Amino acid sequence: MENIRWGRRIRAFRKLKAIKQIDLAKQIGMSTSVLGQIERGTREPTIEQLETIASVLNIEVEELMGGTN
Repeated sequence: MENIRWGRRIRAFRKLKAIKQIDLAKQIGMSTSVLGQIERGTREPTIEQLETIASVLNIEVEELMGGTN
């Protein structure tokens, strides 16, 4: 359940910033397959991956957790 929430928020922020999945994957050094799994909630992101994703999206990790809007 937690994985689905992470994935939905990552996808929402990515789309809000108008970044394609393939472009985000390249920027964070991850395959589009792995990023897709994270966004679908079938794979749990590591804290390092969350930090990298947040950094590239120019947001705080807390925003991905839903703590800040």
